Amino acid sequence: MLTRHRLSNHAPCPCDSGQTYVACCGPWHAGLSQGLHAPTPEALMRSRYSAYVLGLPDYLLATWHPATAPGELELPLVKWLGLEVRQAQASADAGVVEFVARCRDSGRAQRMHETSRFVSEQGRWYYVDGIIDDQA
Repeated sequence: MLTRHRLSNHAPCPCDSGQTYVACCGPWHAGLSQGLHAPTPEALMRSRYSAYVLGLPDYLLATWHPATAPGELELPLVKWLGLEVRQAQASADAGVVEFVARCRDSGRAQRMHETSRFVSEQGRWYYVDGIIDDQA
């Protein structure tokens, strides 16, 4: 996987969980090829946010449901500033996570408020799609 940024073992996780990267999103990024997958929709959403921060397009594509995934992905050159998970729910094979991600694009602060849908297939969660709330 191509990585734009590397974190030390004790660095805080980019997803703002309060944990270190190696205790939070790091195992999902590193373990994907060994069959290790985020266990909940919230964990997957956090790991996807961290993948945007760290420049991991391969991880993003691998965790996107094949029915809705783009063929390729070019990451925007923005500075990600933080993540707030507002709510997360899962039942059986469906999940929803509402979050606000903050970034700086060309010097301008922006907020993305999204409610994302996830599905579990054969014990593995995938991002399906999201509804962006323009009022964020």
